[in-house]
Amino acid sequence: MKRFLLTLPLLALPIAACTPAEQNAALGAVGGAAVGAAVSSDADREKGAIVGAVVGVAASQLLGPAPQTGKCYYRDQYGNRFIADCR
Repeated sequence: MKRFLLTLPLLALPIAACTPAEQNAALGAVGGAAVGAAVSSDADREKGAIVGAVVGVAASQLLGPAPQTGKCYYRDQYGNRFIADCR
């Protein structure tokens, strides 16, 4: 229960960010840290959370929402990125 109460402020971080890009970065950092900590061993949990947060922020900026409303970024089988209607 203590861990949940300690992580509760981190869950509010994406809501507190101002712009959608900042919200995506904060959400990517929190999600990446959670996944990084979950897949790390007990001895490296902090390092896993840090690496996960960095990867989450990078992924949120590279694969984030497209600049137009109702549009999303996608990648084809060749790795080319394009914008189309969100599914």
